[in-house]
This record gives sequence, C-alpha cells and structure tokens, in this order.
Amino acid sequence: MAIHQYPVEVQPDHLEKITRAKPIQALSELIWNGLDADATRISIAFENNELGTLDRVTVRDNGNGLSYVDAPDRFRSLGGSWKRPGATTANGRFLHGQEGRGRFKAFAIGGYAEWAVTYRRDGTCWSYTITMSGGDIRHVSISDEVETKQDTETGITLTITEPLKDFRSLDSESALTELTQIFALYLADYGDVIILVGGKRIDPSTVIASRKALNLADIEVAGKIHPARLEIVEWNGVSNRALFLCNDKRFPLTQVDRRFHIGNFQFSAYLQSSYLNIAQQEGTIELAEMQQPIVAAIDEAIKNIKDYFRNRAAEEARSYVQEWKAESIYPYQGEAVTHVEQIERQVFDIVALNVARHLPDFTESPPKNRAFQLRMLRQAIEKSPDDLQLILTEVLNLPKRKRDELSELLQDVSLSSIISAAKVVADRLKFITGLDAVLFDPEPKKRLKERTQLHRIIAENCWLFGEEYALSVDDQSLTEVLRSHKKLLGEDVVIDAPVKHVSQTRGIVDLVLSKAIRQHRANALTHLVVELKAPKVPINTDEISQIEGYAASIMNDVRFRNVGINWVFWVISDELGPHAKFRIIDEPTGLIHNAGNVSIFIKTWAQVLDENRSRLQFFQERLEHKADKGESLKYLQERHAKYLEGVFDDNLELQPSEEGSALNTESV
Repeated sequence: MAIHQYPVEVQPDHLEKITRAKPIQALSELIWNGLDADATRISIAFENNELGTLDRVTVRDNGNGLSYVDAPDRFRSLGGSWKRPGATTANGRFLHGQEGRGRFKAFAIGGYAEWAVTYRRDGTCWSYTITMSGGDIRHVSISDEVETKQDTETGITLTITEPLKDFRSLDSESALTELTQIFALYLADYGDVIILVGGKRIDPSTVIASRKALNLADIEVAGKIHPARLEIVEWNGVSNRALFLCNDKRFPLTQVDRRFHIGNFQFSAYLQSSYLNIAQQEGTIELAEMQQPIVAAIDEAIKNIKDYFRNRAAEEARSYVQEWKAESIYPYQGEAVTHVEQIERQVFDIVALNVARHLPDFTESPPKNRAFQLRMLRQAIEKSPDDLQLILTEVLNLPKRKRDELSELLQDVSLSSIISAAKVVADRLKFITGLDAVLFDPEPKKRLKERTQLHRIIAENCWLFGEEYALSVDDQSLTEVLRSHKKLLGEDVVIDAPVKHVSQTRGIVDLVLSKAIRQHRANALTHLVVELKAPKVPINTDEISQIEGYAASIMNDVRFRNVGINWVFWVISDELGPHAKFRIIDEPTGLIHNAGNVSIFIKTWAQVLDENRSRLQFFQERLEHKADKGESLKYLQERHAKYLEGVFDDNLELQPSEEGSALNTESV
C-alpha cells in the first residue's frame, strides 16, 4: 500500500500551542469532531499494558467519516477550516469546530495518533488511515484508500498511543461528571446521540433536575452588538458547580475560575455569546477573563446565578416559614416592602431553614426557645454577623463557673453597665497608647502643634490628671479662672477687675481643673492648673518662670486668699532641661515648690502616662487587654480626627517608631 506524505501548512496558528490542552479538554475536542461528522454514537476506551498503566486511548465514532480527496487539506490547513460559524452538519446539527485544529488535541494525550477512516462514496465504502507523530507534527501520512464491504459502518476510529502520562483521571467518575457538564445541553437537544466513556454512558436526562435560561446585557465592542445569554442547569447527584464560557451555539470553550456559595445546590451555568466566537477563532479563549467586556458579562452571570438559587432556597423554606408564622415565632411582622427587606427576608429564611434541618432538637424545642433562636438569627443577618458571632462565641465558650458568675452578676448589675465600664477602661488604654505614639514617635512629635492640637485633645480627656478632677477653665485668662473659682465657692467673691499677671499684661492658662472635698469644711477645694507644652519644647527656665508666674499672680490677688483653697500647678512636656532638673526637690513627683496652699510640679508626659497605666493596671490585667499600637492609633484618629490633621503622613500610624515608645504597654 502506497503512503503519501503531506506537509502541514501552519496558517496563522502555532502547532505547539494547538497541541496543548488539559486532558478532559483534549478528550472533549475529539468527541466534538465525531459529533460534527454527524455521529450518533461515540465511544472512548482506555487500554492498559501488562504493568497496569495506560497504553492507548481509542475514540470511535459512527459519523460520516472523511472523504479521501478532502483529507490532505483537512489535516494540512489550519485556520481555514471547512466549519464556518453558523454552519450545520448534513443532518442539521450545529457545528462545534471552526478552526480545523481539534484533531491535533490528540497530541495532548499521546505521542502518536492514527485515524482509521471509513466513508461512503457513490454507494461504496472506502477505508484508509492517517497517521501523525507528535515528534514530527509538521507532517501527516495518508495511506491509499481501499474498498471495503458494502455493509461496513462509516466513521473514524482514532487510536492514541505513547501516552504522555498515565492519565488515570480520564477513566474516573470525576471525568465522567466533567464531560457530562460539557455535553449536557448538546445531548439534551439531540436525544439520539450516545456518548460512552470507559463503557459508561453520558446521560444528562438522569442528572438534570431543571434548566433556566436568562437574557444578559448585550456585549458591545467596537460598535458591534453581541447578545449574551445564560443557561443554568441544576443537577441531581452531580457534585459540582461550574460556569462555562460558550460560543453562540452553547458549546463550552473554557471554565470560569469562580467559587459559588449557594447552599446545597449543584449546577452548571453556560454563558454564551457570539463575542466569544471571536476569542475562539483567535485562539485567545484562555485569556477571556482578562478582557473587560467578558469580565462584565461574567459578573452579571454570577449575580444572576446567586439570585436564582437564593430564590430557589427561599421557595424551599416557605413551608417552614408558614409554620413559624402560625406559631407566632417568626421574627418579622407584615410583608417585606422594599427590595432590601425582601433580600433580608430571603437570606433569613434560607439560614433559618438550615438551622431547622440541622440543629439537633430544634423542632422539638419549646416555642419560646425557637423564637429566641430565630430572633438572634435575624439580628445576625441585619445588624452585624461578625459582632454577634464574636459575642455568642465568647459566651458559649465560658466555663460553667464563669457562666454562673455572669448570671449572678446580671442580677445586680445590668449587662449594659458592665459593657460601659469595661469599654471605658479599654478606650483609656487605647488612648494612652495612641497618645504615647503621638508624643514620642519622631515624625508625629515634630508635627504636633501645642495649642490647636495637643491642648484640644487633652482638654477632652481630663481624666489623665485624676478621676476626681473636672474641667473648670480651658485656655482662658486668669480672670476667667477667677470667675470659674467663684462659681464653685458661691457669690461672696466679687469680680470687679481683671486678675493682673505679675509679669504679663494678660496671662493665659491652658487648663484649670477643680475637685471638691466635702469632709470637715464646706468649701474645701483643690484647683489644678495645667500648662501644656508641645513635645518638641523641653521644660527649662522660661517654662518654669511661666508656671511660677501663674502661681504668683493668683496668690497675689486678694480674691483668691483665705477661702480654704489648695492650688496645684503642673507644666508638662516630653523632656526636662538642666535648670528644670536642678529645681526638682522630689524626683518621683517632679515637685519644685511647696509652700502654704500652693505646690508646683514639672512633669514629663512619660510620667503622666505611666501614672495612668499604673491606675489602670489592675483592670487591664483582669480584662486581659492588650493596647495594640495600630488599633490605638486608629482609635485616637477616629475620636480626634479634627485635631490630628497633618500629624501623620501616609501609613505612619502602622509603622513602629525608630526608637520605640517612651513607655512599653506590654510591660504593664
């Protein structure tokens, strides 16, 4: 028998790319070749060698075969296929292939392929063989044709040998499932077609539970409109979820890499559009998800898939909902009015249905218990699922002794009060850690302004100076200090002239805080006068003179005398200069003056923050609270955003300081 050899003409495609494919994709292309030849029966067989590994794959169809005169052109011409878009087979079926490259997918499975062809010409059957090697794919060998018996069945038998791998996955249930999804719509439309894989028939009629077709928004590219359509096939007994991109004939070209959270439903969805024909023709279908028009269509398809199955789940839950309404334990009243309310109800019904099905003894629980559980589910869906889950998890994980203690405590104190008290401590710890970073991290420290930023933040957090103090005067003159003093003492003090500063025309104090001690005398008061300095300004001679000037001015005014008042003066900054250190007479407290009813202190922010941490240490240990720097800065910025503008540059709040904070909260 003579053998004729023909070169394969590569038209715009590269042979190396053509022969690459995943095993199932390659197998499906070979099946499509038989279907495009009007085959009504296609069988795939896997044969192993003596060692039990794959030896050959055979794809046999009973189609029309391929005429001998057409064979050379069909195998050597790529990109110029006889299968044109919209064309049909002789029996009127839609054609899948359009590029003449499907046959080359055989080399994604094995290194050698032989096509045994039988076709009918002028009432006579003729047979011949076509062979190709993966090592020399640029050449195809075609034998002479010979006449066969009249009753010989037409078709093509493709035998692939020298497998590249063992490919055990091809002869498996998962492979059958995947091929079922690929050919489901075709087989549903053409009921006379049979496909056998490893002796098992692909039969979508036994696994298709329902089909739903939806129109999507048209894809418009370069002024041309491409209709888009979505078909959802719900499966019975097939455990898989997939979205396929298809040409306009619904032939799956590739699977979209997405995950779906839709309950227990199993499905395959087919997004079809003539726009995908272009990607198929250009060989760019694998890059489809990088093209914006296709991405937009995929997003719309996914939304429709989720909506469809949410509605399906809500339908299944309807009987349960009616029962809950009859028992008056359903946590909603009336009908949903807005679209948002309808979605919330649907989501609730779906979740509640799963609870009813899977929570032990739910249906046997007393109505009061079920009403509570359903109400908690509603809160979780509408308000904050993460917050509620955290709360419930913490409570449920409590040891029995702790649960008993909580129950006993709630008889004396409301849960709201417990939460408020704990939050005050947690917020203060975060404030201290955040303020620490602002005051001591190099960059924020340089940017922080004294009067418009630091002063304003401290004025809103006077608890830093002691729980007993209340803010009396904020950034006012000495005369305003006197007026505030008068409010605390009564109407005996007459304000008929301003308070004169001993060295300035008008003295401005930062903060005056007052506390009343009502023990043995009616008017036992302590005023704390605080002078704040920007972190970059150390306390030295000028700062000490300023705070002493305030003290002298107040003591020099007769209206402040002999009324049972203690005056305490603080000046605060990051550092102490040489003169300040020299003046200290009590190092732990920073005292520099103590005479009569007047005491003056110079303090660093490190001292102030450390004193506050010491006060909060007991509660911090009991709460097991860690004041994380990042969270603390976030808290500080949220609470005092209007005062911190310009203090932080981009991402600074997430970076540790170069030298570390002056105080380490982890050591507390």
